[in-house]
Amino acid sequence: MTAHATPLPHVAAELQRLSPSCGPVRLVAVDGHAGSGKSTFADRLAEALGGAPVLRLDDIASHDALFDWTERLRRQVIVPLSHGETAHYETYDWNARRFGPETRTLPAAPVVLVEGVGAGRRALRPFLAWLLWMDLPRDEAWGRGRHRDGTVQSDFWDGWEPAERRHFAQDPSRPFAQSLVRQWREGYEVLQGPNETATEDQAVTQSEGPEAVR
Repeated sequence: MTAHATPLPHVAAELQRLSPSCGPVRLVAVDGHAGSGKSTFADRLAEALGGAPVLRLDDIASHDALFDWTERLRRQVIVPLSHGETAHYETYDWNARRFGPETRTLPAAPVVLVEGVGAGRRALRPFLAWLLWMDLPRDEAWGRGRHRDGTVQSDFWDGWEPAERRHFAQDPSRPFAQSLVRQWREGYEVLQGPNETATEDQAVTQSEGPEAVR
């Protein structure tokens, strides 16, 4: 661990002390640009949380709906979790280009992590207990992602980059993150985020509930 690294058990303890945000669940989002290391960080944080379940948005999104997946997430995940029930959701097969046949379960655990590009989007923030942003510049993250996936996925990346650029231009997550996560050679540094939620032009009214996610 470097001198900058923040012990993840400390981060986990802080998250466990938060108030529930989606029924009995503390829903914690890990957002950031594609290739920024969200999946690896979420796995390590889940381990520090004693095996917290992780929902990966790659299972919810699809080729035809890279970001238009909030209704599916609402119906299959947010609604059951908000009722303290186990969620059952279809997973997308990126090779076969279809959902199913596999269905996965997501228990209404004390802390549930949701990781993926757009996990901190406007429609989900009312149900989040905390939002962490992987603080890696976009072009550097994309470069890492392209290197990771190789030339076989170059066409996908060519389509993904403008889609992600449009998404964050219309619905940015970073300004509302309570924590920024920076990866070092060993470990992560978790810093205070911008957290502009209090000034966000998105009042959460009594009428807002799972049905508000679109």
